[in-house]
Amino acid sequence: MDFAENGTAGIEQELDWQVPLYEEVHRHPELGLAEHQTSAAVAANLARWGFDVRHFGGTGVAGVLANGAGPCVLARADMDALPVTEATGASYASAIAGVMHACAHDMHVVALLGAAKYLAEHRDTWQGTYTVLFQPAEETAAGSQAMLDDGLAAGIPRPDVALAQHVMPTEAGTIGTTPGPVLSAGDSVRITVHGRGAHGSMPHKSVDPVVLAASIVLRLQTVVSRETAPGEFAVLTVGAVTAGATANIIPDRAELLLNLRTYSLEVRAAMIAAIERIVRGECAAAGSPQEPEFEYYDQYPLTSNDAEANARVTAAFTEAFGADAVYRTAPQTASEDFSRIPDAFGIPYVYWVVGSVPPEIYRRAVANGTVDADIPANHSPSFLPAVNPTLAVATRAQAAAALAYLAAQPG
Repeated sequence: MDFAENGTAGIEQELDWQVPLYEEVHRHPELGLAEHQTSAAVAANLARWGFDVRHFGGTGVAGVLANGAGPCVLARADMDALPVTEATGASYASAIAGVMHACAHDMHVVALLGAAKYLAEHRDTWQGTYTVLFQPAEETAAGSQAMLDDGLAAGIPRPDVALAQHVMPTEAGTIGTTPGPVLSAGDSVRITVHGRGAHGSMPHKSVDPVVLAASIVLRLQTVVSRETAPGEFAVLTVGAVTAGATANIIPDRAELLLNLRTYSLEVRAAMIAAIERIVRGECAAAGSPQEPEFEYYDQYPLTSNDAEANARVTAAFTEAFGADAVYRTAPQTASEDFSRIPDAFGIPYVYWVVGSVPPEIYRRAVANGTVDADIPANHSPSFLPAVNPTLAVATRAQAAAALAYLAAQPG
């Protein structure tokens, strides 16, 4: 099958229904684990195209299309929106107050539906099993685990490879791939340290948790600068410190909220050990009357592409889009929960990025050094992918990646 030729024409025709559906999904965003309308639309379309539709994790949807003996490919899209008030001014802007598709999950959904319809209508060109997975609650790192907890691993055919993509504010018409880490592992940590409260006029009677928290914040800066090897990637952010309520009362506790990002599970483990060692040490030095408490939440796994699978998918993209459109992307510092699904099966996976900014705008911003200032990033209230050509490229990318494994071999 010459996908570069035949697939282009077929998927361009698909846009007649994809664009209105994309605008409808964008207009009616739904937060994580509440994607009821989106989930229903996905299930209805898949059933109409002959997929065996199954439900996991509440609003999660899987569609299985068996087409003879051969490999099994799993392709995933996330569905949830964000608690953001839209400021794009688009004619199809969110109609839901305070909720917006600010991370292109609406485009992920419609692109994967387009690939699903294309493969369903061209079964003579491939063989095997194509499973499409529409996941809830990526933004809270809860959706993939919810589907797994609800029996996903036993409820669909075991895939040989898993595929996923993300629309990013890079040049539209381009696709970025990379072997190895492509998205960071992410962890949030809530730390509670204890002091002894007292009147502000009698500090000698206290163990001041405000001073203790300040000492911890300063000392934590050395975890990356002095305990992480040069060349290794690590981010440690203290995003919030909360203590006390009034000027003349020394409180009895303080709370710190931390966020960590790493490309290595070894570095992640070392950072967590260093954080706990530093916090416990500062508490001991301050005479804290109680051990500190650590709560880990919003934890995202590392997303690290299998080298062989990435090479195979990249070759398919190069054939479909041309070498000039495919580049090696740098790892992103954002995080995702997709990899929990292939990890549960013990299979390789590929995760790539699709550009969404009109080329003339993106290239001008790059030339002027104003990308950060001029191009809204994911999660911004002004983030809005250019529908053309982003939707067509994202649809073709899902189909091309799947066909890299499923395409019928001559003879």
